[in-house]
Amino acid sequence: MISKINSIVMNGLNVIPTEVEVGFSRGIPGITIVGLPDNAVNESKERIRFSIKNSGFDYPVSTKIVINLSPADVRKEGSALDLPIAVGILKNSAGMNSTVFDDFLFYGELNLNGELKAVKGVLNAALFARERGYKGLIVPSKNGNEAAFVKEIDVFAFNNLNEVIQFIMTPEKFTPSVYKRENSGKRKFITDFSEIKGQYLAKRIMEIAAAGFHNVLMVGPPGSGKSMISKALPSILPDMTDEEILETSLIYSAAGLLNNRTSMVLSRPFRSPHHTISDVGISGGGKFPVPGEISLAHNGVLFLDELPYFKKSALEVLRQPLEDGEITISRSLTSFTFPSKFMFVAAMNPCEDSIGSKNSQFYACSSLQKKNYYSRISKPLLDRIDLQIEVKKVDIEEITSDAKVETSADVKKRVVTARNLQLQRFNNLRNKIFANGQMSNKEIKKFCALDVESEKFLKMAVDKLDLSARCYFKILKVARTIADLASLESIKKNHIQEALQYRTLDLFKL
Repeated sequence: MISKINSIVMNGLNVIPTEVEVGFSRGIPGITIVGLPDNAVNESKERIRFSIKNSGFDYPVSTKIVINLSPADVRKEGSALDLPIAVGILKNSAGMNSTVFDDFLFYGELNLNGELKAVKGVLNAALFARERGYKGLIVPSKNGNEAAFVKEIDVFAFNNLNEVIQFIMTPEKFTPSVYKRENSGKRKFITDFSEIKGQYLAKRIMEIAAAGFHNVLMVGPPGSGKSMISKALPSILPDMTDEEILETSLIYSAAGLLNNRTSMVLSRPFRSPHHTISDVGISGGGKFPVPGEISLAHNGVLFLDELPYFKKSALEVLRQPLEDGEITISRSLTSFTFPSKFMFVAAMNPCEDSIGSKNSQFYACSSLQKKNYYSRISKPLLDRIDLQIEVKKVDIEEITSDAKVETSADVKKRVVTARNLQLQRFNNLRNKIFANGQMSNKEIKKFCALDVESEKFLKMAVDKLDLSARCYFKILKVARTIADLASLESIKKNHIQEALQYRTLDLFKL
């Protein structure tokens, strides 16, 4: 007798349908697993045997058990096949017959006591089950709320193997899980714009960046508030749409970062890795492909503090995602594509040993010190950053002032208004973009037309400052956002002037 149980395996963010076939035969007792299992799947043999016995079921100790994982040409990784394998063995040994085997996907890890443990990729599995027409999904209880986010399928979440078998035999006695939004861990922002004293130019930059989905670089001495300003950025970004929530949560599910308490990512991610991070940590991949920091920041913010201290190879990884909104990682046998549409925010000191200066000089740094420090960052990467500013040290009078400061909620209203203008503008485009920062050259020519005076001024500035063609188009995109914040249809000369002043750092003259 051969039993067949439906399941899936994760391959990056892709879901591979997997049929678990369990057959009994005469021969030397034991379990043999075929179909390209990895070590985690192979080591499940003893774990499953103990799970079945400790759950009170008879384990066929005198039988040869062969388990085939189909398709046989795809490597099976992870521990989520424990449950379908155990159910397949019990179906054979007990002669169970139920429509549940055909209608549901089984997905979960077992421990030695027969308890079900949380696994990665449950949200991806639930979407797959709906797309393929399955009635529902059987998962561990800690993954239940995550899977229940997907409508039009029945999700049953159980604590142990015993409950799964009871459901198989009497499914009518159980009710499916219902998604509970209040348990989804919506994050409250730690830093509000009202807490930031002074730094009006930096806050203006962040408002423009949020409104147009632009990348930002801040250069300033330690203690000038660069990190605090960056951490306040998510508080003025527009709320995530349902589509963005699902996109981001799929990445976090595949990375194993969701659980019953934070079953969906409702707030825009803010990722701030340390400068010691590896290339793989930034990009994703590895032996078992997982999303990296640039994918975990999808639809949110990637903040790199002390930018020059990051490995140059790790920084160069950012170049493709900043242009394409995704990253492809190729290996000898396969390749994986992870989404990586994020706002890039970076901060750095003006030189390695810089300190703020009280006198008229801006930094206590020589030109040679600056040049050596900036040389750690490639010009092509800097070209991909739309907005660069110098952040000065805040005076003590401003820090101790009781003057009313604009809140994040006030700034967010203007940002949302500008974003809505952009959504209307890009609504009929074939390629899906939602903000000015995502425009290609084709869209820039269409939506960023200049009058004669503005065009002449911009050409003169680009020639005098020796800016690249990429810089030229980025200035146009920033000017378009500035015009949108003013609710103006056309770009004026003053918008070009403001956009230009955000690209005049010394590093572009080196």
